[in-house]
Amino acid sequence: MAIDLTRDRAAATPDAAVQPRRFPMIDAARAAALAAMASYHTLWDLGFLRLTAENYALTPAGRIAAEMIAGSFLVLVGIGLVLMNGRGVRPRPTLLRLARIGGAALLVTLGTWIVFPDAFVFFGVLHCITVASLLGLPFLFAPVAVTVLTAAAFIAAPHVVHAPILDAPALYFLGLGSGTPRTNDYVPLFPWFGLVLAGIAVGRIGLPRFARSALGAWAPRSAIGRAATWAGRHSLAIYLIHQPVLLALLTGIVTLTGANPRAGLRAFRADYVTICTRTGGERPLCRIAARCTSEALLREDLFREDGRPFSGPERLRAQALSQQCYATLEQAARTER
Repeated sequence: MAIDLTRDRAAATPDAAVQPRRFPMIDAARAAALAAMASYHTLWDLGFLRLTAENYALTPAGRIAAEMIAGSFLVLVGIGLVLMNGRGVRPRPTLLRLARIGGAALLVTLGTWIVFPDAFVFFGVLHCITVASLLGLPFLFAPVAVTVLTAAAFIAAPHVVHAPILDAPALYFLGLGSGTPRTNDYVPLFPWFGLVLAGIAVGRIGLPRFARSALGAWAPRSAIGRAATWAGRHSLAIYLIHQPVLLALLTGIVTLTGANPRAGLRAFRADYVTICTRTGGERPLCRIAARCTSEALLREDLFREDGRPFSGPERLRAQALSQQCYATLEQAARTER
């Protein structure tokens, strides 16, 4: 997930003047993206801890949602860069910001390496924001058309470039290899830096008008509005804290309730079909047999998605159930013929 960490005190852009003040509406927009991100991570955690039948965050719809949330954050990163440095790069605040985000990125790498050593985060959202915030500085002053064209090139590149030579681990951060590395958060420069550049273009073109609009003048008066703008101003802290808190809470729940009894069924059936067809089974029959076998294992409490080992008798019974399902279906198919 991407997250904008700018402390966006507005400065005049090189294209037009913007009043030197914070825009609460942009803080609120960042908070809305934070809420969406936390919702997605909750869905992922539920699946990871087997509290749901499958990890819905990893379905096609879940992946689309994740990309939309990441995209909104990265556009806000670009807008934040304009707000912070539009009149000219402010060295001290810029370096402090890069140090904060870069340090947080290193903490994420260390923490995920300890918890998820086979899928730790080596170039996730914070890593991308750190690099993109540095690479984006020249585009604050380049012609807007150049920024727009460069953004389009970065977004389009992964669709046309698939070079195996770029699969080297040292080049994973580019995102132009032929495969996707195993990691829990992967936000390479291509295409995501393109969205930061799009945010820079939007900021340079739209912020002067936004500053004069009703949205630009909006100030929170309700408790919800004040909470949203506070969250938007403290997005880095929320990003770092929310996932450990969610995992701790949900781990406590799964300890009390146990896993969803149907967790892992979809993966089990997919693996069953793969093995069944490789050993000569007909795919339609393999699919039905996979469902039959999984339901039989559930009925007899022999489904082992949680990694518990089978005893000798349990293993023999599970194998017998699988063979019985396929034999029955195969016999039925022969009779129909």
